[in-house]
Formats: sequence, C-alpha cells, structure tokens
Amino acid sequence: MSLLEDPQWSGALYSGTWRRTAAATADVVEPATGALLGSVGVATREDVQRAATAAASAQKDWAKRSPEQRAAVLRKAGLLWEQHAEEIQGWIVRESGAILPKAQLETHTAANECFDASALPSLKQGDVLASNEARWSFARHLPVGVVSVIAPFNFPLILAIRSVAPALALGNAVLLKPDLRTTVSGGVSIVRIFEEAGLPEGLLHLLPGGVEVGEALVEAPEVRVVSFTGSTAAGRAVGALGARHLKRVHLELGGKNALIVLPGADLARATSAGAFGSFMHQGQICMATGRHLVHESMFNEYVDALASTARALPVGDPASAQVALGPIIDQRQLDRIDSVVRRTVEMGGIVAAGGTHQDLFYAPTVMTGLGAGMPAWQEEIFGPVAPVRSFANLDEATAIATDNEYGLSLGILGDVGMAMELADRIPSGKIHINEQTVSDESNAPFGGVGWSGNGSRIGGAETNLDAFTDVQWLTMRSTIAEYPF
Repeated sequence: MSLLEDPQWSGALYSGTWRRTAAATADVVEPATGALLGSVGVATREDVQRAATAAASAQKDWAKRSPEQRAAVLRKAGLLWEQHAEEIQGWIVRESGAILPKAQLETHTAANECFDASALPSLKQGDVLASNEARWSFARHLPVGVVSVIAPFNFPLILAIRSVAPALALGNAVLLKPDLRTTVSGGVSIVRIFEEAGLPEGLLHLLPGGVEVGEALVEAPEVRVVSFTGSTAAGRAVGALGARHLKRVHLELGGKNALIVLPGADLARATSAGAFGSFMHQGQICMATGRHLVHESMFNEYVDALASTARALPVGDPASAQVALGPIIDQRQLDRIDSVVRRTVEMGGIVAAGGTHQDLFYAPTVMTGLGAGMPAWQEEIFGPVAPVRSFANLDEATAIATDNEYGLSLGILGDVGMAMELADRIPSGKIHINEQTVSDESNAPFGGVGWSGNGSRIGGAETNLDAFTDVQWLTMRSTIAEYPF
C-alpha cells in the first residue's frame, strides 16, 4: 500500500483530518531539476490557534491512556517507517536533493526514534524524596500539554521526528511546522505514518508556513514547550519570543565545527573523514565540518589529498545517477555559499579545489591561505566548503578551535591521549575522537553550547523526559496535618 500517493494531502492542512481549506498553497519543487512534485497547504495564524485549541483538548485524554496504549502507537509507527521506507526515501531524494544513503539514514533513524520513544511511557515517571515532615514526598513527571516542533529542510524527517515521537510518547499533543521546501518529507510523511499507526485524532497537527506561522506556534497560549531546530539567527528570535511568553524553548542551532587532525594521524583515513564531514549532503548539516585544523607536519599532504578527493566526487541529480553530492536546496542558499567563497578569495584565501557551480550544483570546495577573520573560516557556510588551516601544537589548536562562538560538534583524529587533552579544553555539545563531526543516534543526548543552542534538549530517555514533561512536587499524609494557627 502506498503511503504518499493518495492525493488527500495535496494543498491541504492536517488537524486530525486532511482539509483543503488552506488560505494558500506552496509548490513542492525538485531542486535538482526544477520539476513540480506537488503542492502543500500553507497555514495562517488562525489555523495555528485552531490547531492549538484542538490539540489541548485532545491531549487530556491521550495523557490518561495507559503506558501500554501509547507505546503501542509508537511501536507501530516504527514498523511503518520500515515498511514504507523505500517510498519515503524517494521523496527525500527528490524533495531535498539527498543522495539515497542519506535518505536511507533518515528513514532508519525515524524508525529508531519511534522504537526508542515507545519505551518512554514505561520508564519511571519520578522519584520518592526524603522529607523532614511526617509525609510521603514525590517528584513526578507530567506531560507539558502541547508542544510546538519547528524543523528545517536539511534533514527534514530526522529533525522533526526526534521531537515529535518522544513528545507524543510522553502524553503530549504536537503542532508541527516543517520547512515549506521539504514539507512532504518532514511533515506529510510523519502525519501519514501516525495516521496509519492509530494515533487518536487531534494530537498531531501539520502547519507549514512562514515566519508568521512560526511566531504563532510560540505565542499560542496552549503551547508550553517549543522545540526549534534551525539557524542561530532564527533561533535567537524564537528564544526571545518564547521568553516574552514564558515558554520553555529548546534551541538546536548552527555550528562551525572543527575537525582537528593530530600529528601522526593516518592521512588517508583523516582525509576520508574530513571529506565526509564537509561534503555529506552538500555540507547542509549543522554538524558539518566547517573548519579543518591540521598539524603543520602533515598540512600540505592533507590539503593535496582532500583537494584530490573533492575533485573526484561526482555531483549531480541523485534521483537519476549515482552521485556523492546532489543540489543545494535553492538559489538563495547557493548564492550565500558562493558569496562566502568569493569574499574569502578577495581577502587572500586560496581555492585548492572547486569553487564553481552549475545551476544548483556546487562543486566540493577546499580552501587554504586562511586567516581568522576570513568569512570561510568564521561563518557557518551550510555548503560543501572545507576550509583548512595548520597548527603547531595543542595550545595553538585549542586557541584556534575556541576562537569561535559556536559549540556544536568537535572531531579529533589521532592519538587518543592527545585527543582527550583537547576534548577537556574545547567546549562543545558533542565530541567524537577518531570520527568526523557528523553523528547522531536516537538514544544519545543532542545539543550545543554558545551560538549552537542552549544545551542538550533532545535524545536519550533522561533528556527527553526533561524536555517534554514538567516535574511536579507532590506530598501526601495519612491524616490532615496540624498547624499552629
């Protein structure tokens, strides 16, 4: 049975049922070819408020369901991701410009997110506390109520489901706003899976739209928690708006992640790791390797090897050919990538490979001759650009790596003892020794520091409990207490 061929979602919004009452629609465009793949409904502020009201009503009954009942829906959703993986992968490839292995990673992770979330309802939901009074004292986790999830285009399925699944499992309702450019992969597919899994009506709402819809998802009085993944600039705005309305806001933002290659590291493996970290999904990943710091003893060899690898990577339409890189998501993003490269060259940077593009296909690019203030070294590029600098010792590596406001992911290649010393000196939400910077698992806490976010807010049982429940203090006596008044 097809999951997405049914035209019921075309030009429609979802609030328990599909309805074609959207004030506007948006085209779904394949970036590799410009082909029109379909259309999706675009929500308004009024749509968000209606959805929030309905979600708050439906959530009360859902929170009362037994752990077994909620877990069953999540388990079935996980099985459905596996059953419909090939169809959904096709949409991810065409809608987001992903190569097939990346699309396969998304559906595989989506299944695991649901399987892991299915265990949450049965975990301990609080603690028995010591008390100086003659009473029982408890701290218990309760659903927050309604959660808004705002997800980006680059990993449209993973970056939505990792909040949607645990929020639902813990007894909440969800308002989901995927990026308009990837609404089918990151929105429609999720809704259809949970429809088929038997999620009760009114608990999951699909609300694609622009900035005004995002604002409404934060402002709605029924919303208690906002889970946002996106750029640092947008995250600042969401965080400020959330603070104004006293909402808990979980921010997973951008990164300018360093990969440090220590002296004596295996050159071939280090080059492979560096290429993967910078060029995977065209560099359109918050965890992408945005800075290569290579010990001076192997700097020239590393640059030559990385440039040779970059020139050999095939670029093209991932739906019609076996390529390593697909298209950039749209012209605006490609122009930004090209601008960073050109501005860096104007300041003295050197392009060792790439630096060119045709249509939305940007060649894997390696840059050297970089100074601390150059755009390619300082700014998050979100494109397939690998800037490389050298360092002489661990103190210099630390100074260069920490001369940046981001702190999402760090990779260190080489001697484990030296790597651990650096790991203790460089603030980062995630550190991977003898791995590149792009890594995520559904049972691991995920988040960054500094401009990369407000810490680990998703992933793993404890983190998800903290993210999507409130902790309530409850005391109990066998008889009414005596007071001095």
